[in-house]
Amino acid sequence: MIVFDLCCSAGDHRFEAWFASSESFADQQARGLIACPVCGDDDVRKAVMAPRVGAKSNRQASAAPAPVPAETPNAPVPEAIRAALAAIASKQAEMLPRSRWVGRDFAAAARAMHEGRAPEDMIHGQTSPEEAQALHDDGIAAIPLLVPFVPPDAVN
Repeated sequence: MIVFDLCCSAGDHRFEAWFASSESFADQQARGLIACPVCGDDDVRKAVMAPRVGAKSNRQASAAPAPVPAETPNAPVPEAIRAALAAIASKQAEMLPRSRWVGRDFAAAARAMHEGRAPEDMIHGQTSPEEAQALHDDGIAAIPLLVPFVPPDAVN
């Protein structure tokens, strides 16, 4: 397995993903199966990343300093974070089948419903960061999906 730092072209959001190999990344990228978890953009590329370089073979590696525990008394514990992310993923998986995929027409569809030109409906799709900001500025409720998913038109 290999981890790559990735970024999208629409908003230059950075995220990481695991792949079986470099070829697996290239194949999934070519088929449009990789999307930005922040904005849904499928024009994703590898970001610059610093490789881990081990100590020279003729030198002993120095021991890493022990991590200093956070002094925040209300800091969430990893189990609580995992539980919260699992709850978000579960709710999203429950809601997606009940909503209609509108693809790249998301902003137009949301605006049409807001203005009464289309019936109210649960929708999901893709939009640019600028279109999302314009929806927000106009008081139109739209939030990004927090858990990445593959758009229906990109599934085999």
